[in-house]
Amino acid sequence: MAWIWAAFSMGLVGSLHCVGMCGPLMLAVPYSATQKMNILVEVFTYQLGRILVYALLGALIGWVGKGLYLAGLQSFFSVATGVILLIAVFLSFDLENFITRLPFMEKLNTLVKSRVNALWKKQGSGFHLKIGMLNGLLPCGLVYLAIAGAVTMPNVLTSTLYMTSFGLGTLPLLVLTILAGQRLSLSWRSRLQRLYPLFVAAVGLFLIVRGLEFDVPRTFDFWQLSQGDVPVCH
Repeated sequence: MAWIWAAFSMGLVGSLHCVGMCGPLMLAVPYSATQKMNILVEVFTYQLGRILVYALLGALIGWVGKGLYLAGLQSFFSVATGVILLIAVFLSFDLENFITRLPFMEKLNTLVKSRVNALWKKQGSGFHLKIGMLNGLLPCGLVYLAIAGAVTMPNVLTSTLYMTSFGLGTLPLLVLTILAGQRLSLSWRSRLQRLYPLFVAAVGLFLIVRGLEFDVPRTFDFWQLSQGDVPVCH
């Protein structure tokens, strides 16, 4: 299951982008515990909420992907998305900002931010899990890329596992960012973000290859079956 490692690698490498975009929010989350072990529990609870949302998104996306798969459009969608990403990188087009400004996304962003503000004032039990889940719904270019990959999965289970693997891939660097705190300078985060276009291009190429794989037979059995009783030399 190479696609699991592909999703994990996407999260691992792509989290360089998250450090710059989501870093300020993660660093602002209060942690009530004083002992190191308890702080780690709160940190991972926060991250668990985020990954749970990715898994739920994967399940939802799986239904869309299954529809495309049954309709025979998955290959086209994957290749087309990959080409769009490559064009966006080549033209330096801010695709993430374009998606964020879509009416539906603006409404979702406003709703999530209002919930974050309300939860921030109240806090209470389950605060870190809830704030992590809301963080998973905030507009993020990296998540959009993961969704594009998840749509190419053939069913709900594989799509859910894809998004979960992606979320787990983001875990190491984001946890390190939280634990490092203010020692992670703004200039360092800015330098990491400069690598993002290269990463987007890599994802674009992955989606193109993934799309083409749907139409390429994995063995010569296809040709033998297509010829009926005519023997095929191997």
